[in-house]
Formats: sequence, structure tokens, C-alpha cells
Amino acid sequence: MIVLTSINSIRESLRVGNVSQLYYLASKEESFLVVEAKKAGIPVKLASAQELDTLSRANKHQGIVALSAEKEPCSVHDIIAKAQGKPLPLVLILDGIQDPHNLGAVLRVCDAFGVDGLIVKSKGEVPLNATVARVSTGAIEYVDVAVVPSLNQAISELRDAGYGIVAAEGSAEKNVESVDYRRPMALVIGSEGFGISHAVLSKCDEIVKIPMHGHVNSLNASVSAGIVISQIDLLRRL
Repeated sequence: MIVLTSINSIRESLRVGNVSQLYYLASKEESFLVVEAKKAGIPVKLASAQELDTLSRANKHQGIVALSAEKEPCSVHDIIAKAQGKPLPLVLILDGIQDPHNLGAVLRVCDAFGVDGLIVKSKGEVPLNATVARVSTGAIEYVDVAVVPSLNQAISELRDAGYGIVAAEGSAEKNVESVDYRRPMALVIGSEGFGISHAVLSKCDEIVKIPMHGHVNSLNASVSAGIVISQIDLLRRL
């Protein structure tokens, strides 16, 4: 069970039917979330500020807290099958992301650009927890996420299904716009601190960089993903 503390994440969880219980501050008027929960037959309970603080486990809340089902991961096969028939599917692979705020923001990027699935490791990466759900502002409800023991195995499965594999890495010689993305693609993004592992890089067909001109040449995963995915989207429209 995940505790949701932001209005946006609660709204989207309600929309897809994942909320099992809603608590709201007794001193506040009923919000549209309370009305929607009651319409759906979801138990709603008045709570004190202290009770909401306890439920939210020190996370900031907005006078309302919901209990929601945990995100159910899918498989790489599920992502491939669901995208089958689309002319230009795009899958995002994360390597070594440990910050829940980063993962939550990546989910927002995936939802915004219609990415067909996100693949993360089962070990050494942040889980799909309450902080990720809150930062994603509800996007976690709409993005298919595969949690896998091996990224190399996931890449092999994608390649067998006809996907090209591109890694975004600051040390690359090619710029992001130098690759032809007009085929099923998987994009690999690494952590801000350690980048993409050598084992994963060796499995990629292309390694590209985001051209930058400032003094600080490190972008976090969500920003990098947003820039590269938007560039891929643009290049595919030309």
C-alpha cells in the first residue's frame, strides 16, 4: 500500500480506481477529491492534522491523504507486446537511478511524451514508493514499468524484437541529433553520479551526447531524458 499526499497524485489514482481509503482534514471543506471518492464508494474519513501527519509519514500533505495500491510492474515482454503495431515505439531504460525525485520526474516525462514503457533494475535503484508517486503527480498510474534483474537481458529482448538501443552519455562523440530514430527505439539514461555502466554501454548500438555550452556539464536523469526524448520526437516528425 502506498500513501499519497499530493492532490494531483490522489486525483489520478482515483481516476484509475486505485484508491482504497481517503482521509481529509476535518477543518477543511469537502474538496472535489472527497466528492469523487464518495461517488466511487471509497471509504472517506475525517482526520485531525496530527492524524494526517502520522499517515503521511513526514511527507508534506495538502490536508488530504489517500491509501492506494502499489504500482504493479509489468515485464519487458508486456511492454513490447503492448507497443506492437505502433510505427515508432520508444522505451526508456534507466541505469542506477537512486533518487526518488528523479524517478518521479522521469515518469512525468514518459507520460508527457507517450513513452511506451520504462525499464528499471530490481536492485540498486529506487523502488516505486510513495515519494516517487508524489513527485510523478499521477504519471505513475499511466506509465508501464518493468522491474528487471538484468538490464543486459532486457536489452537483448528488445533487440530481438527489432529495437535499436541508444545510450545518452556525456562522453560520447556523436550529438543526439546525428542518429536516425525512425525505427523502434530504446533509450538508455544513467545516473547523474555514475552514468551508464560499461556492461550496459557495450550492449548499445549508438552512444550520443546532449550538446552543452555551460560550465556545469552534468544534467540529472529526468532533465536528460526530457531533452533526448523531445529531440527524438522532433526528429521523427521531420
